[in-house]
Amino acid sequence: MQSPCRIGLIFGGIVLSLIASAQQAHPPAAAVDDDFIQKQFGSTCKLMPGPLPMKGDLNGDGIEDLVVAARCTNPLGDQAEDNFEVIDPYNHFFGYGSPKVTSQFASEDPATRGLVLLVIHGAGDEAWRAAVPKAKFVIINLPFKQVAVKKLIVKKKPIMAIYAEETGGDRMTSATFWDGKKYRYQPIGSSLGD
Repeated sequence: MQSPCRIGLIFGGIVLSLIASAQQAHPPAAAVDDDFIQKQFGSTCKLMPGPLPMKGDLNGDGIEDLVVAARCTNPLGDQAEDNFEVIDPYNHFFGYGSPKVTSQFASEDPATRGLVLLVIHGAGDEAWRAAVPKAKFVIINLPFKQVAVKKLIVKKKPIMAIYAEETGGDRMTSATFWDGKKYRYQPIGSSLGD
């Protein structure tokens, strides 16, 4: 017969090995901090204080994606190096399609200059935390003060979209959504709570 102490040691070893294997199967969640953002989008991008990172399946592939409000001083300079695409669905909606041109548009409000939304389309089991995500985007020139990720109905089908309460006197709300090929901007109307 084995001693109670020996049985406790064996049981403890089994528990520790189960914990270790569970941690290997599910690595700890990546922290969304300035280090993570700079690794994904370059040294000119930093988290914007306030809005929390938002998660949802933006591209409809069943894998969790990430949206983060940030401040970037020169995203076009880092896009080739860090493998992301700079896009401007807001100005594209109004007929100005090239981010190379629209990135030069200065915001009327100095407090909103350089504000962007960073989007990571997840890949595999690690989703947006994957070492090589499916795709990454920097959305420029969207005049937002509040953002949220929630469902939008497009052609009678619910999809996840990025809702923005826009800056400006008209207090518009808009949605930016993935149409299967690219992100599109759609104004919705006045903000709720007026």
